Order: sequence, then C-alpha cells, then structure tokens
Amino acid sequence: MSGIGRLFAPDLAELIAEKRWDELRETIGGFDASDAAEIVADLPRDAAVTLFRILPRETAGAVFAQLPASSQEELLTGLTGGDADYLIRALTPDDQARLLDELPAEVTRRILGAIPPAELQAARDLLGYPHGTAGRVMTPRYVALKPDWTAGQALDHVRRTARSAESVDLLYVLNNGRLTAELSLAALVVADPAARLDSLPTRPLVTVPATMSQGDVVQTFAKYDRPALPVVDGTGQLLGIITADDVLDVAQDQATESMQRLGGTEALDHPYLEVNFRDMLKKRGGWLSILFFGEMLTATAMGYFQGELEKAVVLAMFVPLIISSGGNSGSQSATLLVRSLALTEVRLRDWWRVLLIELRTGLTLGVWLGMLGFVRIVAWQKLGLFDYGEFFVEVGVTVWISLVGVVLFGSVTGSMLPFLLRKCGFDPATSSAPFVATLVDVSGLVIYFVVASLVLAGKSL
Repeated sequence: MSGIGRLFAPDLAELIAEKRWDELRETIGGFDASDAAEIVADLPRDAAVTLFRILPRETAGAVFAQLPASSQEELLTGLTGGDADYLIRALTPDDQARLLDELPAEVTRRILGAIPPAELQAARDLLGYPHGTAGRVMTPRYVALKPDWTAGQALDHVRRTARSAESVDLLYVLNNGRLTAELSLAALVVADPAARLDSLPTRPLVTVPATMSQGDVVQTFAKYDRPALPVVDGTGQLLGIITADDVLDVAQDQATESMQRLGGTEALDHPYLEVNFRDMLKKRGGWLSILFFGEMLTATAMGYFQGELEKAVVLAMFVPLIISSGGNSGSQSATLLVRSLALTEVRLRDWWRVLLIELRTGLTLGVWLGMLGFVRIVAWQKLGLFDYGEFFVEVGVTVWISLVGVVLFGSVTGSMLPFLLRKCGFDPATSSAPFVATLVDVSGLVIYFVVASLVLAGKSL
C-alpha cells in the first residue's frame, strides 16, 4: 500500500460504508488527481466502483487517468453503461490503446462501441503499430500551427485548443501535414504578435520514427531533454507526440522486465499479485527447467572426480565455497554490464575494454578471496578448531589458487555473455544471474579438482 493510500484509504472506505456521499466528494476533490489515484488504488474493488459512481464525471475522469492499468481494468469490469464509457473517453488515445489492448475481449467490445468515432479511429491507429514501438505510445493530441500565421493568431489558436491537447509546452508548425518547425510556448508568448511563425527562431528538430523501439525512444528523451518528442512517418508527416510521462511509464516497464529476467524468469505481464497460478508456472518453470538441466552437469562433474573426493574427503568441504564465489562474481559482472548496456554507458565495440577491466578486477578479487580462504584454513588448523590433515597447507594453497581461477572465470564470463547476447540480437538481460551461476558452477568444479590434482599429487591424492 502506498504512503498516501495507507493514510486515507481507510477513511474513504468508512465514508463509503456510511454513504456520506457529499463528504466523500469533498474529500476526493481536495486531492490532486495523482494523489487521489494512489488512494483509490488501495481501496477494495467494490468500494472503488462505488466511489467512481458518485464522483463528478470530470473528477472521476482525471483520477481514472492517473490509476495504474491494473486498477483501471478492475474498475471497468465493475462499472457498467455510461460510467465506464465516460472514463475511457477521459483517457488520451495512447492510453486508450494501451488499456484496450489489455482488457478482456468482452469488455473491450463493449467499450469500443461507446467511444466517439474520431477517438475510436485514433485508438485503432495506435493499436496498429507493433508492440514496443514509438507509435504504440504516441498521442495525436497536440497543438498544430500553420507557418503563415502570426504569433498573435497562433496564441489565439492555442487558447482555443489547449484543453484537448496533452501538452502545450511545445507547439508544432505543419505545412500540409509535414512537420517543419517546433516552437516552445514561451517563445511564442514573448514574440511580436505581428511576427510570422516562419520568421521566429526555432531549435533544431528532433523527431522519432513511428517504428522506433520504445527503448530507443527513452534514450532519445534522455539525450535531448525535451518534454515531448514528435513522431513522424517516412515522409516527415507528423503522426503524434510522445510526452515525458509516457516515457517514464515505458522506462519503468523496461526496468521491471530486465530485473525479472535477471532473476531467471520471463517478464510478468501484470503486477505480481494479479498473475494467475498457471501463468506464474509458465513464466518461471521454463527457466527453472533449463537451469535444472544445467546443474545436472555439476553432478556429472562431481561424479567424474569421485576418485579424488574419496582420497581426500576434505576437498568436499570447500566445494560450496568455490562454486558460490565463482557464481557471485559472475552475477555481479552480468548485472553491471546488463545495466550499462541498457543505459548505453557501454557499447558492443567496448567489449575488449570491459574484458581488460574484468580480467584485472577478477584476478585481484580472486587473489583476495583466496588469501582469506587460505588464512582461515591455516588458522583453524593451528587453533585446533578443525583438523585438515597432514597436508593442510597444500589444501589451503589448492583453495587459494582455485578461487583465483574461479572468480576470474566468473567475472569474465558474466561480463562477456551480455555482449554475446546483444550481438546475436537477444536481450542481454537473459544472461540472468542464475544462468551465469549455473555455468560457473560446472567450470568451478573442474578448475578446483584440476588444481587439487596438481597441488596434492603424491600427497592426499
């Protein structure tokens, strides 16, 4: 539950239960729409449905537009008739398209019949663009100006149309539908009312094609720091705009998806608590099965070195230490590189620089961890806390050298896998920490027992 919801949702639920409608309207009206949406999202569905039925339509529409998609879906399945239709019409076409794409088919059919033809066509146009593209999140609600207008005429037009636009921070000058210039509202306000728009100073145009991936759109916003970006087709015709709030939603969805993939699961399509049991099994079972078969190689490696284990049972004590250290170092490297690639801090051409960094880092960390392991073994032997046998120093050296090799291998593997996946056209996030850990587990055992067979040859082995 959000902080605001935790404070006020119980009070609203009490007002609803006692049917104190006037006080309820006054309470909700005293909040900003975003804050009111946080409170409503924490109400039980029946209470939220009741609340939206008694709120003024303008207030209900503003609050509904700020609700998370899951809460919007719940409300629409509980509301009927004009109440639900009005809430859908209160959304911008890009938000309508997103919501209609997620709603159950029967609810979508009912709502489509209530949307005015012009808005319905806009939503359908947006639904025509592939998932994950700029066209899917753009809105056709922008302020368009003509190049032969004066600043005074343009301001009059802004006053008449601003309420229907999603943003008026930036205004777009069109010549037969083709985007020719972008003006800020501030520049228009300070301009001479008699000056023609095509004579006013403008910034260089920054546009995005409708087919650009949403990830690239996020990077473009970060690079140019604009409150909105125009979306154009191949001929420069303005199709719509993408605003900063839409990009924040996209960035949050992408970050969530990457985090889930890093954890070794497919991305969830809905909030955790709303994913049904079957879908949860499908999302997690595939990766777990792959990782399970990968871990079988660990058992195979253990079986291959069974003879060494029988001769020097003490070696088995350090198997978890060795493989976990390699997995941890690999997971660290993979996580760092996946995020750096996502933020374009690192590019494919930088793989060799990353390799050099991870070689130095992995070697240093391996020496450090190996030293800690060696000191621990010697100290426990000298203090009489455990008997590692006659060749305890050699056992300590084996652990030390093995940790150097395993941590180094884990760091290099974890850092190079994201590059390999990106090169092959896959999402680097699929080089999840569990996947890297599984790979390093097998290699760590091989490194450990090979080092042991060399250091302890003729002694314990």
